[in-house]
Amino acid sequence: MEKIKLVIVDDSVETRNNIKLLLSFEKRIEIIGEAENGEEAVFITREAHPDIVLMDINMPVMDGIRATEEISLSVPESTVIIMSVQGEQEYMKKAMSAGARDFLNKPFTGDELTKTILKTYDIESKRREHSAITRSYEEIKSTVITVFSTKGGVGKTTIASNLAVGIARSTKKKVALVDLDLQFGDIAIMLNVSVKNTISDMIKEINQLDRDLMDDYLVTHFSGVRVLPAPIKPEYAEYITSSHLEKIVNLLKEHYHYVIIDTSASFHETVLAALDMSDRILFVSTLDLPTIKNIKSGLDIMDSLHYPKDKIKIILNKASEQFGIKYKDFENTLKHPIWSFIPEDSQTVITSANKGFPFVMTRTETRVAKAIMGMCGELVRENNSINEKPTVKKLFG
Repeated sequence: MEKIKLVIVDDSVETRNNIKLLLSFEKRIEIIGEAENGEEAVFITREAHPDIVLMDINMPVMDGIRATEEISLSVPESTVIIMSVQGEQEYMKKAMSAGARDFLNKPFTGDELTKTILKTYDIESKRREHSAITRSYEEIKSTVITVFSTKGGVGKTTIASNLAVGIARSTKKKVALVDLDLQFGDIAIMLNVSVKNTISDMIKEINQLDRDLMDDYLVTHFSGVRVLPAPIKPEYAEYITSSHLEKIVNLLKEHYHYVIIDTSASFHETVLAALDMSDRILFVSTLDLPTIKNIKSGLDIMDSLHYPKDKIKIILNKASEQFGIKYKDFENTLKHPIWSFIPEDSQTVITSANKGFPFVMTRTETRVAKAIMGMCGELVRENNSINEKPTVKKLFG
């Protein structure tokens, strides 16, 4: 059963938490985002296209009435339910004229909240069902992209998470993001998504795994990216095998246009399985000698595995020649061209990670965001030009 995607908007953290608690037992409803004012609500709704927006009226920056008007005009497929301590007819009239479909008076019970959401959703179900049928017959030509390195701390997770969000936003296609750093994966933290189940929980039902069951384990980021988180405890990693991963990725390929995989800095059997199944390997390096040595060793291993050269794309992260190593020397050492340069911007990257908002959404004007979006554009162009010879293009942020 397809879940009802919900965004909660209220300037009170306590209220938002109480609503999440009230809805925690309703399996049909999935909370995909929250906002503390109307401006954030409009932003998240435009990105995530939720089924229902649960909107408070009285908030700072932009109130709920104005936010409802903007959402009704710009994202008509998202339905707004207004909630307020003000029960007067005047507020109800304003809410309905702004485009809201229902009205909840605070405080409300869990039963009242659930019934209102389900009733409102069911009113819109015919149109939504028609859209779902149209999508189900769409032919999926999936591309698997693995972000890899033989050195930790080079920015794989930052690149993978922003790449997934960037492709989802620019193509409007379905994107899945798999955290295959099975011991210390940080994708869930990077995207600030709530983790209920992980890949280690999924493999307990691997023999019964199908599309519906898969959906229960994927977490929805408000950009639309579906995330399969890494295990909560490092010791759970040992129970996940390459055959598990192959089944998971093959099922994702049937339903997602792009499958992005973030990996650990090793040639573990699951990582090798991901590399084997990948259409593109984004091999991340920085410009320091220890990392370059490890990258060279990794390329030698890939060469021994007979990976085509055009399958491997070298990304130089935190790119700068100011520390004594030239780009040309780097390329000569690896005997492989640099495909993309990502500039150093620690302030943007760290702030983005701490807030859980990918910088390709919130800091689009920065050079680092432009570099990632350049990568997205190149990967999409290559994917769309199946009969054309792939070109190598250096992307400068």
